[in-house]
Amino acid sequence: MKAAKLTVPLEDRISIKEKIAYSFGDSASNLYWKVFEFFLVIFYTDVFGLPAAAVGTMLLVTQLIDAAADPVMGSIADRTKSRWGHFRPYLIWGAVPLAVAGVLTFSTPHLGSGAKLLYAYITYSCLMLIYTVVNIPYSALMGVMTPNSLERTTISSIRFLGAFTAAVFVQYFTLPLVKFFGHGNDTRGWQLTMVLYGALAVILLFICFSITRERVAPPPQQNADIKRDVLSLFRSRPWIVLVGVLLLTLAAFAVKGSVGTYYFKYFVKRQDLLGPFLVSNGLAFVAAVSLTSYLTKWIGKKQLFMLALGVGGVIIGFFWFLKPTDIFWMFALQIASSFVIGFNSPLVYAMFADTADHAEWLTGRRNTGLVFASAVFATKVGAAVGLWLFAHVLAFFGYVANTEQTARSIHGIILSTSWIPCVLLILAASTMAFYPLSEPLMVKIEAELKERRGEIKA
Repeated sequence: MKAAKLTVPLEDRISIKEKIAYSFGDSASNLYWKVFEFFLVIFYTDVFGLPAAAVGTMLLVTQLIDAAADPVMGSIADRTKSRWGHFRPYLIWGAVPLAVAGVLTFSTPHLGSGAKLLYAYITYSCLMLIYTVVNIPYSALMGVMTPNSLERTTISSIRFLGAFTAAVFVQYFTLPLVKFFGHGNDTRGWQLTMVLYGALAVILLFICFSITRERVAPPPQQNADIKRDVLSLFRSRPWIVLVGVLLLTLAAFAVKGSVGTYYFKYFVKRQDLLGPFLVSNGLAFVAAVSLTSYLTKWIGKKQLFMLALGVGGVIIGFFWFLKPTDIFWMFALQIASSFVIGFNSPLVYAMFADTADHAEWLTGRRNTGLVFASAVFATKVGAAVGLWLFAHVLAFFGYVANTEQTARSIHGIILSTSWIPCVLLILAASTMAFYPLSEPLMVKIEAELKERRGEIKA
């Protein structure tokens, strides 16, 4: 059923300048996250020199350890008091350490196999922990920039325009930059490429910090009680549904994103097409994100979210039927699926912000940092499971790096391109059916919370 068209009260609106500045924070994050999504596995197998199964286990273990730190970071951010607010300080405090950790992770030391694996565990763990210190407060910041659910959807849409602009940059330029900086030495090329990405991330995070503002504060009488706050999340049906959906969705994205390099290198045997293929993915996402806020006003968040994941998953399944010469259909399916799925990206974080409002409405306690920490937690665990699954699919089907692949290993690559992400996305769309927060309910919640805070008269 079509949702009633809603409007944003004038006092809740945020300037376009601030929205764009906020999006720069996700641009910075995606200089790292998209490298993880599209190039991390092949860096570790084909450049760093680790076996695929060892890579899968390492990524799962390190990201699960890091994900356990997410709720801790969310609680710390909620309880941080500074003249800049709860969340903005971490954008500055973590920027330079993030850049340094990125360079170390993508450096290849001259060590034995065991020591090299240990180096990978340590550096990647440090990188993900510092990414947590920056990204959880950044994500939570959106929940306190405005109390209005619809305006947060607009902020989130512009955020993901920034995210996918950075994604397009990473997808298209990463391998050419590696080649340019390395002059035939990929280990050197990767290291210098990450120096460049680190410098860009520091600049973008500084701009985000400088222009954004925090406006929604927890109730003044609220006392710290992390046990109570965590338990309240597990009693929240909308939160549980969103976490489940995000786990499945990110697992699908991790598999589909990581397999692309292998798909064009070993199946299509046209690695020169990988950059344009990934850029088509990013541009389709950008086009979808630019329409999300408008469509949400007419269709509703839940309905649009389910449509995006379900239809997008079905389209991805058609990759199973393609031959190496079907270049046109590869691009057509990529663009179509990315455009449809692209609607979900701004929605999911706007909906997590809604769950923070819903929890405050029910319990009188606001824990924006913890709520968004759980979103980042689900993102990391989903991505870790997806990367682990993909790496072990490669190992199971007999993948050997930098050699002519057998028919069996090619079968595993095609499966990872089609049916595995297809099934995961359809499961995510089905799970979303249980999400209980509607647009009319959120309007009621916002009004009552404003009244409690004294922002309007009873």
